[in-house]
Amino acid sequence: MDVVSDAISAVRIGRPSSNRVRIEGRWCARFPAYDGAGFHVVLEGDCWLLPDGGAPVRLGTGDAVLLPHGTGHVIADSPVDAAAAARAVPFEQWLQERTPRPSPGGDGRRGGAEMLCGKYRLDRSRVHPLMAELPEVVHLPHRVGSHPELRAAVDLLGRELAAQRPGACIAVPGLLDLLLVYMLRSWMAEGATGAWPAALGDPVTAGALRALHSDPAAPWTVDRLAAETGVSRPTLARRFTSLIGRPPMAYLTWWRLTLAATLLRDTPDPLAGIARRVGYGTPYAFSHAFSREFGITPGRYREEAAARTGGAP
Repeated sequence: MDVVSDAISAVRIGRPSSNRVRIEGRWCARFPAYDGAGFHVVLEGDCWLLPDGGAPVRLGTGDAVLLPHGTGHVIADSPVDAAAAARAVPFEQWLQERTPRPSPGGDGRRGGAEMLCGKYRLDRSRVHPLMAELPEVVHLPHRVGSHPELRAAVDLLGRELAAQRPGACIAVPGLLDLLLVYMLRSWMAEGATGAWPAALGDPVTAGALRALHSDPAAPWTVDRLAAETGVSRPTLARRFTSLIGRPPMAYLTWWRLTLAATLLRDTPDPLAGIARRVGYGTPYAFSHAFSREFGITPGRYREEAAARTGGAP
């Protein structure tokens, strides 16, 4: 596994969902704050995204936007003020009625857009810092020749949602997972600022992260990790700590226990098996470390995670 894949896997639960919709006339639809991540892709036309507490964003044909923290927002044919946005028709209600509604604001312009709207279920009890560092709104404007993988995933997803085809129940969730990966890749390729884009762009730190994530149960030491990345121990410790915010072995402990929490949430594996998979020799050592980090025993964490996620697969 690589860092981006692990960061997504650590928080993703259940199955993502999406709709392909056509909205015409004057319209204004609200998407309430969500304990997950939302996204929109404009297949045709244009519209405006108005995040709660943020600046309006104009979306044109081919644009994609990710709201990784589930920020509440409005999608409308034109900018509206905060009071008008608060009166917007809930999106789920619009989907049921499938009729244009008057916008509670705007300049009277009539327009339309065809969009993919969807969301990912996320467990925010243990978010990887790469995901936590994402801005409230990740806007990926369409440019000819840019992000070809993202464009291909959008095209395939749009076609699958436009018609009921055999195998769609498998194809659509898989394409939605690809879409999330490609949006994150595109965000980093667009020159994203922050600790984690910098860390993944640094060959030493990225190499160390790749080694730790590829085999977290290995008996890693700073010396062994330095040899793996081809630098001295002080160089590795300095660069890793500067970019990640914690020393290599402290990050490894954090990641082992985060991975263990994911396994407790998503699998029925016994504690002994999970302990071995994340590098602990005995269930007792694992349970002690887990309780110190989470303030709760592994068994109790599993019970509460099942209740919190509704037993999502």
